[in-house]
Amino acid sequence: MKLEICANSYQSAINAQKAGANRIELCSELAVGGITPSYGLLKKVTEELTIPIHVLIRPRSGDFTFSDAEFNIMKENILLCKEFGVKGIVSGVLHVDNSIDLERTKELVEISKPMNFTFHRAFDWVKNPLEEIKKLAKINVVRILTSGQENSAEAGLKNLIDFQKSTSKITIMPGGGINQNNIKLFQENGFTEIHLSASSQTKTIENPTISMNSSKHFNETQLATSDVQKIKNCLEIISNEN
Repeated sequence: MKLEICANSYQSAINAQKAGANRIELCSELAVGGITPSYGLLKKVTEELTIPIHVLIRPRSGDFTFSDAEFNIMKENILLCKEFGVKGIVSGVLHVDNSIDLERTKELVEISKPMNFTFHRAFDWVKNPLEEIKKLAKINVVRILTSGQENSAEAGLKNLIDFQKSTSKITIMPGGGINQNNIKLFQENGFTEIHLSASSQTKTIENPTISMNSSKHFNETQLATSDVQKIKNCLEIISNEN
């Protein structure tokens, strides 16, 4: 069974290789489910790692339904990954009803070649997973990262097994809450690849007086964007300061 580490930083990537992981999925900001890593991080990691690197292509947190501008950003980031010699892309697009946007996902798959393509955990939002697996197989998706549509892969084990039995063309890669205490469960059920972060929390500073985190931005059903009118209002206020 291959072990893929979800590496959210340079140090995580280095630690994964040092520990003997088979490959990494490089991303940033695990607290929001992961977004595309920066140019500098991508460059540094591809220069120093010798194990295969897959890269998450997700331009922002929130849902998986992207504007034309966001979709173009995703394609540009895939081309950048290709220049850096990345082995795989992890991405995918949904419609507003959370069905898979097959047309756009297929375009990402084609742009990614010869890198292999993993459809990420947006799959856990789709309503007809067995039908969607068939569709993804037709556009040459190599694997699906999924928790079995539950909050953890262990809770979704039955669904994961059903997904695996439904296809011989796509690798079902369990991910979500997998750790040393339950990893054997997935090996015993015949899964050939597994995804986990294997993270530990380390206190780095004393508690600050205020937090920079914002709970209102941790809702996948809402998208926070700068409001033109609010900006204009603020500009008007400061311009009339005197």
